[in-house]
Amino acid sequence: MDGALTTEHQEDGSLRRRKTEDEGEDQIGSKLSKTETTGLESCLDEPVELRSVHEVIKYGASSLPAKHYDPDTTEPISSGLQSLEELLSWKRSDANPFNVATVPLANREPSLASTPHRTLVSHDMMGGYLDDRFLQGAESDAPYVFYHWQYIDVFNYFSHNTVTIPPSVWTNAAHRHGVIVLGTFITEWTDGGKMCEVFLKEEESYRAVADRLVQIAHCYGFDGWLINIENPLGETAVKNTPLFLRYLTDQMHERVPGSMVLWYDSVLENGQLKWQNELNPSNRVFFSACDGIFTNYNWTEQNLEGMKAYSAAQGRLADIFVGVDVFARGEVVGGKLETNKALEMIRKHDFSTAIFAPGWVYESIPDKNDFRKEQDKFWSLLSDFLYVHRPSSPLPFVSSFCQGAGTSLYWRGQREVDRSWFNLDAQELQPLYYRETLEGEGWLRTQGCPEDAWSGGSSLLVEGVLPSMLSKVCARIFSLQVPLSSRVFVSLIYKPSPGVTVSLELKTADATLCTHRGVQDIPSESYHTEMFRIYLVSHITQRYVCLCLSLPPPPPPPQILDAESLSVAPLPVQSVCLYDVVWLRGANKLNLNATLRWRYPAQLVRHFLVYWRRLRGPDPRIPSGKLALIGRAYCPLFRVTELTVPEPPGLLELVVEPVSREGFRVPESQWGRRSLSYTEERTDQS
Repeated sequence: MDGALTTEHQEDGSLRRRKTEDEGEDQIGSKLSKTETTGLESCLDEPVELRSVHEVIKYGASSLPAKHYDPDTTEPISSGLQSLEELLSWKRSDANPFNVATVPLANREPSLASTPHRTLVSHDMMGGYLDDRFLQGAESDAPYVFYHWQYIDVFNYFSHNTVTIPPSVWTNAAHRHGVIVLGTFITEWTDGGKMCEVFLKEEESYRAVADRLVQIAHCYGFDGWLINIENPLGETAVKNTPLFLRYLTDQMHERVPGSMVLWYDSVLENGQLKWQNELNPSNRVFFSACDGIFTNYNWTEQNLEGMKAYSAAQGRLADIFVGVDVFARGEVVGGKLETNKALEMIRKHDFSTAIFAPGWVYESIPDKNDFRKEQDKFWSLLSDFLYVHRPSSPLPFVSSFCQGAGTSLYWRGQREVDRSWFNLDAQELQPLYYRETLEGEGWLRTQGCPEDAWSGGSSLLVEGVLPSMLSKVCARIFSLQVPLSSRVFVSLIYKPSPGVTVSLELKTADATLCTHRGVQDIPSESYHTEMFRIYLVSHITQRYVCLCLSLPPPPPPPQILDAESLSVAPLPVQSVCLYDVVWLRGANKLNLNATLRWRYPAQLVRHFLVYWRRLRGPDPRIPSGKLALIGRAYCPLFRVTELTVPEPPGLLELVVEPVSREGFRVPESQWGRRSLSYTEERTDQS
């Protein structure tokens, strides 16, 4: 192993090896390096011929921090901070490398700044940090999955931890769709009041808290904070609260361009805890010190009318997020399956909205297998009062419509893993989900289909009834804005129902028909029962990708690429590094747990496939094994957990295969490899 190592003994004689290093002084706002530490950098930079690791096996429970790694399996997990002391003592070197978001915030149209009526979703569900805390995914039969990203602008991960750090899987999924992500800083009850009196007593103390919040957001790659103080404040504390908000907001804007700090409507300027359900002179001072206010939920139309006329709201209506509690607690407008009534009234008065706890849909249904159907129903009721955003990015544009969960994991139409799984890192760009009524009692609907997929865990199912007076119907799959070169490669993979003709077409936003010109068909390939259609298209303007059908229908993953980019040679995986090794023995099995990291431009890949194989064991007559899949990684970092390996002495190889964004496999010569030899420690029995 590289770097200095120390040992930790336990009473049962077990031993755990860990890296030690000089951490140095932490700098406020400095982002966690993707290579973390000097020790790890030396591992990544060492010569290729030295990249073979030898381990002397010693057994024992992991001493990796339990807040970042499951103590039983060493799987990486996410968590929040529980106290003011934990926040103030936080250092960059304490950060969980697996919880650093790796997907940059995508461009979209319209942008957040130009959206007059914004939509925030506050994800408060059963305390948070459920299956989504497992940063490399979890086995889950029917998880909560959010996939209506095109409707929202801001995502807030909410829990009752003092500091709620969003799991990176949520940040990555949101950023992929151009949605910013907020963590939560909350104080509550008597203990919260005591905490506020401590950190809001003077400039030095409130700046220290703000600096740590800025550093945490910058380090983990999310975009701001919801500040939720729900306890009374003393005279000094309430006087300093606007100063704290202004300093935090200014620092966030400086460190994270495009970031946002919101204040929750709870405390008044005199320090009293009294929810107002509106912006008014009693809470204006907090609104003026940050990017906006998230109002409480028990408002009436009279509150909305008063706010719209209020002088402090002029020019900032979009910064007033009127809260809607989907659980409909208290005296509220709408809620549950009548949440649309609240949104209709809010939009009537030109305000933004904050939809709190839409996980109600999941929590309220007895059979979680009905979740997708009920989720689509809920969001379709709101869709008239929401605004569709479209991706705005250079090519390639690729999606398999995977929602980040499934009953199996597919690759190129074949089951790669045959068990239920959940991992929002696997979620790809989502299409337009909607139901449309056609003339003559016809209808058309798009929805996720977990029963079959080309890649990931689900495909897109387009179904409906085609009335006799129509020869075909065109379903809008994506609304996007991308610059096109002179020749564009377009492909579609689909399974048609009997008698259905399918074609992929592009049209501009103002076109009356789905049209395209200058198409050159390339001979199709056949993949089992799937159809694979490829076009080279020239001189097409944007904006809709449409699927045209002549009866009820199928799934497709479309991709649109610059044809010239297809000939670019793939890059090799470099500097595969192995560290944080933990050996566990149980049920007559030897299990390896270790972290792999490598160098490869993450923006070039759809995912990485991580394999292992046996090269040599104690019995030389047994030949080397074949590559066996361990799992998928969505960034150049992966934790191998509970991998059963041959008894020592042994030699195995860990292999990393990049899969391009276009879905093409990279030649094996470009894969990354790292070998690990291991022997068992022998102790004298005298």
